[in-house]
Order: sequence, then C-alpha cells, then structure tokens
Amino acid sequence: MDKHFSDMSLAEILAPGGHDCSCGKHHSCELKYLKVGKGVIACLPEGMETIGVKKPFVVMDCNTQKAAGALVEGTLQAAGIAYTAFVFPGEGRMEPDERAVGSLAMAFDPSCDVLLAVGSGVINDCCKVLAKACKLPSMVVCTAPSMDGYASNSSSMIQNRVKVSLYNGCPQVIIADTDILKTAPDIMLQAGLGDMLAKYVSVCEWRISHLVYGDPYCEEIAGLVRASLKKIVAHADGLMRREDDALAAVVEGLVLSGISMAFAEISRPASGLEHYFSHLWEMQALRGNIPSDLHGIQVGVGTLLVLWIYENILTTDVIDVDKARQAMADFSQEEWKVQAQRIFGNIAPEILSLEEKVRKNDPAKHEKRLQIIAQKWPEIQRIIKEELPSRESIWQLMKSCGMPMTPADLKLSYQDTVDALLGSRDIRDKYLTSSLLWDLGLLEETAEKLQAVCE
Repeated sequence: MDKHFSDMSLAEILAPGGHDCSCGKHHSCELKYLKVGKGVIACLPEGMETIGVKKPFVVMDCNTQKAAGALVEGTLQAAGIAYTAFVFPGEGRMEPDERAVGSLAMAFDPSCDVLLAVGSGVINDCCKVLAKACKLPSMVVCTAPSMDGYASNSSSMIQNRVKVSLYNGCPQVIIADTDILKTAPDIMLQAGLGDMLAKYVSVCEWRISHLVYGDPYCEEIAGLVRASLKKIVAHADGLMRREDDALAAVVEGLVLSGISMAFAEISRPASGLEHYFSHLWEMQALRGNIPSDLHGIQVGVGTLLVLWIYENILTTDVIDVDKARQAMADFSQEEWKVQAQRIFGNIAPEILSLEEKVRKNDPAKHEKRLQIIAQKWPEIQRIIKEELPSRESIWQLMKSCGMPMTPADLKLSYQDTVDALLGSRDIRDKYLTSSLLWDLGLLEETAEKLQAVCE
C-alpha cells in the first residue's frame, strides 16, 4: 500500500479491489457505498443503484419507524422505488434471537432483492443473518450512533440463549444522516461512545494475544482503529450537544471499527474483555428474564473495569512463575465444572463442550503460555503502556457525558461482576485479559479485589 489505512479517506479505504497489506493478507470489505452527514438520506436511491438492486424489504421496529420510517419511505416513494415494509410488533426491546429472525423470515417478501434495515444493532444484525440465508445483499439506514456493528461482517446474536457472533457479511450500503442521528435518545449516544472507548482495550488485548496465543495481528488495521478512536475522543464534548461534526465523527468511527473487523476477519480489533463483561451481564439478564442495559453502555462500564485491572497488572515488574504453576497444580477441573454450572446454568453443557474441544485448562498448554508470558513480560508491559490511557482520563470523559460509571450504576451486584470476570474466558476460544490473569494465577485474586470499583 502507498498509504497507511489511518491516513486514507473513507473512499480510499473502501477501494473496490481491497488492499494487499504488509501483514501478508489481502483486506477487503463488502461495503460499497457509505454516506455520512446532514441530509444524506436523499442518497438512498443512489446507494441502491450502486449495488444494482431494485426493490428493498424495509425492516423497522416501532421506535425506528418513528425516527426514520417516514423519511425512508418518502425518499423511496419520491424516487418511484417499489418496496415492502415490515415493522416488528410490540413496543418493548427486541432480542436478536431465533424468534426475531424467524419473524423476519416469515414476513419476507420474496419479490424483494435487498434487505434494508432501518435501525441500529438488533435490526441490522437480524437483517444481516436473513440476507445471508436468502443470498441477498443488505443495506442500513442508521438511526443512532450506538454501536460498531454497522459495517462489521458479523452479527451479535443470541442463539440457544448464548451470546454468539455469526459471521455472515456486512451491509453493502450504509446511510448515516446526522438529522436522523441527532434525534436518538441520550442513552444511545452514550452507548456509541462507550462502544468506541472499548477499542483502547481491544487493540491492547489483540497485541497481547498475538504474542501469547498466536492470533494473527495487523498493525495497519490496529492503526485504523486508533485513528478513528482519536477522532471520536476529540469530538466527544460535542456529542451530547448533538453537534453535526461530533455525530459524524462518532458514526464514522463506529463504521470504521466495523470495517476493521471485516478486514481482519475476526472481532479482535474492536472487542476484548470489556465486551465479555457485557456479554455475561446480558446472559445473566436472559437467565433472570429481566432487561439488560444497552450493549455500549455496559461496554463502557466494562472498559473502566479492565483499565483498573491493567493498572494493577502494571504494578507487577516480574511475574511470579512459581505462583502461577502452583495455581495450575491446585486447579480442579471438577470444581471448575461446578463453577461453570453456577455461572451459566442450563447452557453450561455448551461451555463444557467448548473446553473439551480447545482445552484451555490443560496443564501442558498452560505451561507453554506461561513460558511465553515470562519471556515476553517486558514487551507485554510496553504494549499496555503504549495502548491504554489512564483510567482516570476515561472516567472523566464518561462522567462529562453523563454516562453510567460502575456496575452498581447498572444495578449489577458485585457477584454479577465477579461471575462475569470468571466466566469470560470460558465462553469463546479467545485469549482475553482474564485468560492472562488465569495463566498468572491471579484471576481469583483479582475477582476478590473487584469490589473496590463495583460501586
């Protein structure tokens, strides 16, 4: 490449041929048309023409219909474009599960050749899942700068009551009109900021997992995430005032975050332990049949927790290898199974099945990781210092935007947070900060200390 991703315009990043990268991979994204700014809903027909579709299946819920339904339908009607509209019934919050996708599939008009999501996370994710099943493209009109999944090639879904990422493909057209975005509730603006602040942790973890676990890493993609994060933080003070520049900066950053995941073909550039706090809290809410807070709101709180964990990790200049080995020797697989049953309930068999497959708890694998950690510890410390801001600076930024700051602010107990930390390393084959703590024999100890930052 002649230029770094971080120095490219959106048009250059989305070049049709993709990019041959210094990491040895070819990076590309299915997104073909992106418009961000005031009044860009008028570009919807042009976006359709760009990808060669004629009749959209327009998907909304009651809230997004109020926010943008009239504008979307009016734009299509003015252009003489036929469409079929579907509004998810009910006023309550939708869950991105089998029921939602099944309802969408049953209502789908087979004469349509594209799915057009009018909404943010759940609606976009459900449309991506159905679009893949129908072998059709999808588009999205953003209604809130609330999450980073607009341009990702995955959908965050609930399958058999477990949070999963289904890799399917990203929308080919994204329209983010700031006149629509500024009507979003405060909580959704805060959620978008929370989801972006998480990228400090995700890039840091990505680099550490590359060292310890061998995950593929691309500095060009990481640089793109850092650049978008820097832009968002610079505009954060104007977000809650709904300034057009701030809204555009946040939604561009969220879209770029999704593009980074599509380029990397994994969620690593945008998701780390802070997301797993949110995933576990959502799963706890599902078990209790109670509503959970917005994903980005929970992720913001999770980010502060992880920054606290890393500040504690940085106090360890030399790791205690003997302590780590003793913790492994004392580890009981049977006690771990009992803990998994308590934390995960009726989905525990899936957790146990994953462990049988990947064997994260295997002593030989632990010893191999521990030797790498001991050898690379100065480099790991350097990565943490390079990537992470101070917890205090992020605390002040979130506070200035009126965001929830602690698990207690989300009506989550200390035990809820401890269980989320302990269970985070078990739900995927992904090396997280909690995995590093477990390898060092510090996970239980860290969990016991969490109460200091839970209230």
